[in-house]
Amino acid sequence: MSDHAPTSGATATPNSSWHARLEETINELWDNVVDPREAYVDTDGTWWDEVGAFRGGSRGAVAGPFRSEMQLREIRERCRDVALRNEFAINGHENRVSYVIGSGHTYQAVARHDAAGVDDLPASVQSVIDNFVAENHWHQRQQELFRRRDRDGEVFLRYFFDPDGHTRVRFVEPEQVATPAELAHDPSASYGIQTDPEDVETVWSYFIDGVAVPADEIQHRRIGVDCNVKRGLPLFYPVLKNLQRAEKLLRNMSVVAGIQSAIALIRRHRGATSSGVQQFVQDTASERVTNSGTGQTTSYRRYPPGTILDTHGGVEYDFPATNVDAASYVALLQAELRAVASRLVMPEFMLGSNASNANYSSTMMAEGPAVKMFERLQAEQKEDDLALIRRVVRHAASRGVLPEDVLDVVDIRVGLPRLVSRDALKEAQLHRIELQQGILSPQTWSMTSGLDYAQEQSNIEKHRRQNADVTDVARTNTHAT
Repeated sequence: MSDHAPTSGATATPNSSWHARLEETINELWDNVVDPREAYVDTDGTWWDEVGAFRGGSRGAVAGPFRSEMQLREIRERCRDVALRNEFAINGHENRVSYVIGSGHTYQAVARHDAAGVDDLPASVQSVIDNFVAENHWHQRQQELFRRRDRDGEVFLRYFFDPDGHTRVRFVEPEQVATPAELAHDPSASYGIQTDPEDVETVWSYFIDGVAVPADEIQHRRIGVDCNVKRGLPLFYPVLKNLQRAEKLLRNMSVVAGIQSAIALIRRHRGATSSGVQQFVQDTASERVTNSGTGQTTSYRRYPPGTILDTHGGVEYDFPATNVDAASYVALLQAELRAVASRLVMPEFMLGSNASNANYSSTMMAEGPAVKMFERLQAEQKEDDLALIRRVVRHAASRGVLPEDVLDVVDIRVGLPRLVSRDALKEAQLHRIELQQGILSPQTWSMTSGLDYAQEQSNIEKHRRQNADVTDVARTNTHAT
């Protein structure tokens, strides 16, 4: 049997006929083949996440969307791109920073209630904290820290300890934390983090650019995963497709509406030939412009306000801009944004900036879901910040700047931005009663009001001296008279 098809005009042979029928049968079978894996592919071509065990490099298993450093890097890059380009993701990130961090948290060193003989020590600790905040631009860095944690799912801060007791912190990019090639098969060194082989939560060191850095020189904050997972998951990963669809929908809405609105009217010439239509355009034109490059002439006609068109029966006018139904598309866009807002446990207006259906006072009430979520985030941030500040104080103590037992007698309090809308007058009256009853100190009142107690006392004393000087001058002038 020949492998070649018969040439045109040749007489068909039994072998060629059999070959053709066989080929048709095979093609039909191939067309009807169904890949069972197609059920697990989304419309954009991406595979569903497999439900199974993800091993974080130690004993035990947890569910997770990444099973290697490469998969984690790909997820992080996709979420970074959305955080950089998607306007809704940017708004979500910025609002979380605004509510959780605000203009920055405040830190106040106070003596413990059972400590004695430490009158000057809190001031010394406060000086160490203030120096750290100033030298590291901490309030600005704190905002970036929270944004990085949301965007990348984790953030690494590295301590640099100076001999004089000062501490500097710098960010370490997640890509820098990776397992060296020689330890690729060591489960306790997976994902660039060396842990106790028997306990994944006990971290020994971090591999930064291939070099092991002791764990006490790194602070690692992560979100979206369980405690026994070594690396974090970006905030917007679960709703990545919703954000992308919302962006595409908004783009397509704008493009289609722009095209439709750009076409003022369409004339339909029933039964007219091409030359007839062209002649009609030339006869009714108000102006003709010739392109010097192409030589093509374009005819224009002006329609002043109030123009009345009179045409013969063969011409019909359509206005496409009247058929633009933007409301239906906006409803779809809002549905996508509502799904993203649900992931963030935030009201929709905080994501899409649409306040038409929102009431801020009711949204930010004490028992509202958004307030509860922000309070949780603030509590996490407060705990991590306190661990960092205590590390700074301990280093100062190790260099003799502070006593070694300083944290046994001095507490560090954190002031957080207020979330719930408040009545300032009622709150001041409540604090005054609490102060009179001895259950609230002036220092705490100052901190809740966002004021520095020591600075305010200094300002008050300066004001008193100035008033005293003015009074003395007035008395002297009166006596002289």
